[in-house]
Amino acid sequence: MKLQTVKYDSLFTRLDFRSKLVTILAITIIAFVWESPIAGGILMLSVIAACVLAGVRLNYLGTILKVMIPFYIFLIISMGFFNVEQVKLLAHKSELTPLFSLPQSLWLIGSAKMSLEGTLYGLNIVFKTLTMILVIPLAIFTTDVNQMTVGMVRAKIPYKVVFIFSSTLRFVPLLLEEVQSIIESQRLRGLNFEKMGLFQKAQVYAKVAVPLILNSLSKSQKLEIVLQSKAFSGSSQRTYLHESALTTPDYVLMIGSVVLFIVAIALYFGLGIGKFDWLLYS
Repeated sequence: MKLQTVKYDSLFTRLDFRSKLVTILAITIIAFVWESPIAGGILMLSVIAACVLAGVRLNYLGTILKVMIPFYIFLIISMGFFNVEQVKLLAHKSELTPLFSLPQSLWLIGSAKMSLEGTLYGLNIVFKTLTMILVIPLAIFTTDVNQMTVGMVRAKIPYKVVFIFSSTLRFVPLLLEEVQSIIESQRLRGLNFEKMGLFQKAQVYAKVAVPLILNSLSKSQKLEIVLQSKAFSGSSQRTYLHESALTTPDYVLMIGSVVLFIVAIALYFGLGIGKFDWLLYS
């Protein structure tokens, strides 16, 4: 139930959080700008490889994929069928390449055509979102919350924002433990959770939400009382138990991230590398 889910110490765990923030920002902007499914796929695979090297658990990566698969299937299908005009502009084509057509007898969607270009555009969005989703645990899961807080303060982020962020990270494991405790108490009362269907499980989780919300409100009120008793002002001018210092690998990572960003943007606007039709058409 910890946010720092890496299995072993690596270069990523020894880096300062500020250098990781620069990397997150650079990769996120590149993923947002690139329209090519080929370039986006390469970037996504690179982020996944970095997560594996950093020690992010494979079951976490698998869970992300399982949760997002229905959304991604819907996204690819909808883009393939209905996103026509935008894809024509991106592909610089007056007509799209059809993959197949629906029967005319179908109501509303009869004779609709799924295009190759629209499908590729949907894949590009899938790669974009996966890159943006997976680059965050690459930084957060490899950094202790205390080091993360000090690093954000050293990056001149307002302390009130940092405190809210760190408190949220600390509350998430507590809420997950609370859910697990409630489910276990229900099992002790004879609830056979494993043999339930999806709809029945949803009903159980809906009932769990009520005590979970009440307990969360109670914890929030206690936290407010504690902060008031300690005269919390939100000022960053205070002492810190943990230190945050940039080392040579941190500077190398930040400079490399900035250079990667500049090169990627220059190639995009200069040579068209990363645009939708890059390497797709001869």
